Parts: sequence; C-alpha cells; structure tokens
Amino acid sequence: MAKTEEPTIIKKYANRRLYNTGTSSYVTLEDLAEMVKNEELFVVYDAKSGDEITRSVLTQIIFEQENKGQNLLPITFLRQLIRFYGDSMQNLVPSYLEFSIDSLTREQGKFREQMTQAFPGNAFEAMEEQVRRNTEMFERAMRMFSPFGAMMGDFGGAKGEEKPAEPMPAQPTELDRLKQQMEDMQKKLDAIAAAKR
Repeated sequence: MAKTEEPTIIKKYANRRLYNTGTSSYVTLEDLAEMVKNEELFVVYDAKSGDEITRSVLTQIIFEQENKGQNLLPITFLRQLIRFYGDSMQNLVPSYLEFSIDSLTREQGKFREQMTQAFPGNAFEAMEEQVRRNTEMFERAMRMFSPFGAMMGDFGGAKGEEKPAEPMPAQPTELDRLKQQMEDMQKKLDAIAAAKR
C-alpha cells in the first residue's frame, strides 16, 4: 500500500481481528509492524466503542516482537521505565524518549556506517554510545528552559561527590566522544538511582 498523508483506519473487533479499511481486508499485528517499517501511518479504533487504541496496539506489536526473541529493549531499561510511572519525572520521559529516537532516526545512516567500521561484531556498545550522545543533547536542550535548568544541573551526582576525570585520547574520534558521553550518562543515572534509595 502506498504512503499517504491521511492515516489508514484500522478497526479492532471483539474477536481481536484487525480490519484495514484502506485495503478492505483483515490484517495481523505483523502486517501492522510492516506498515510501521514502511512509514505508513495508521490509526486503530475499537470497532465497538469507537475509542482510539493505537497506543495499546503499537505496544502489543512491541510485545510480540520481544516474545519472538528480537530483544530490542534491555531489562535495565524496562525496569527503569516502570520506575518512572507515578514518579515526578514521568512527564519528562516521553519527551526525552521522543527526542532520543528522533535523533537516532536522523543519524541512522551515519550511525550504521560508524557501527560497521568500529564495532563489526558489537552493535550493543555502539548503541550505548548513541544513547549517551542523545542524552547529552537532550540535557543541553533542557537547560535552556529555566524551570528545568537547576534540575538538569543536579544530574551530575550527589552533593560532595567527586567524579574522577576520564582519560581521553590526544585526538578523540567521534566514537571516543560518543563512548565518553555514554559513560557520563551512566554515572548520572547511577546518581539518580542512588538518590532515590
């Protein structure tokens, strides 16, 4: 199906069947996953109530992919995400995740090339580096807003905590900088977790 500006309407029936009104045919979660990969927009409605349920269906697609062994979400990430529910930082998380994934999407071509050159067998480390870079960019952006400026400045660690200087190569490469950013982000996350205990 060709990409259109208007999202395709998908109806979900009580028997859990999904109906694509654009193609007038029943589809599966795998079909919807393929539509997402092809950047085809769709909105899912409950056929009986008329409620929009796109978020829950997309979440179900992720759940199905994870169950197939295509583990994209690390356990530590899932646990931290669960901890954010009901937390004072909850409202900040969606913006941060959108910012990070948008940045990764924009730079995916360059990132793939760097990942292939530097880590032919270890994509996980390259992914960590990209996340660190995204976090640093997000924190810089958040410091521009005065209500968040002080809060983002506190992410460096607990009061009085000295951070050892990280040795850097004489002429750091882009990957070295990304690796450094990832280490900094991990320290900040550890400090936040320690402060909550």
